Amino acid sequence: MSTAAEILTAATVPAPTVPGDRVVSAPWPARLLDAASAYLPLLLMAALALGTWWLVKNTPLFDMDRVPAPLRHEPDYTMSQFMVQRFAPDGAMRIQIEGDLMRHYPDTDTLEIDNPRIRALAPDGRVTLATARSALSNGDGSEVQLSGGAHVVREALANGEPIEFRGEFLHYFVNAERLTSHLPVSMKQGRTEVRADTFAFDNLSRVVDFKGRVHAAFAPFRRAEK
Repeated sequence: MSTAAEILTAATVPAPTVPGDRVVSAPWPARLLDAASAYLPLLLMAALALGTWWLVKNTPLFDMDRVPAPLRHEPDYTMSQFMVQRFAPDGAMRIQIEGDLMRHYPDTDTLEIDNPRIRALAPDGRVTLATARSALSNGDGSEVQLSGGAHVVREALANGEPIEFRGEFLHYFVNAERLTSHLPVSMKQGRTEVRADTFAFDNLSRVVDFKGRVHAAFAPFRRAEK
């Protein structure tokens, strides 16, 4: 009679393979799963490499050397019923520009102004007033081209009379205190009036240069009373 230990040992020991016995292989889905499991890391690495290549190829690059497109001559902002003031380094106001409408063009850094009204102060404190139907000014207001009924009045010196300039075009250089025109213009001071085809006025040197056809009417000389 066999003992319980001998029966348990016989049950757990696999039966020996007898020559000629048929070996049953695993089903094909199982074999396919085993093969896929073996190659899974390689497939994942290939998929990762392919995805990285696609991202690099389709990601837009920042071109630091790209030339920016030229600015178009269109206003980037407008202002209506405006007033702009410019000041000297010492804090003194140098020019004040008012108007009905202002358009700023970034490509030329210029201002187009409808019905401008300009008030400029020279270092000596004298005031110059200018008006016109339109004006074209540079960005800092130091150079203004007045068009259409341009009128500039410069305050008089002590015991003097103001000087007035009129024309269809006046080019006003604020800092240099110069006024020029390539079109007919008239200058008037008191009872003296001069008309010319073109002119250039330099206030710092006190010189007026008239060119073309010049017509002048001078006030009669008055003797000083005794």
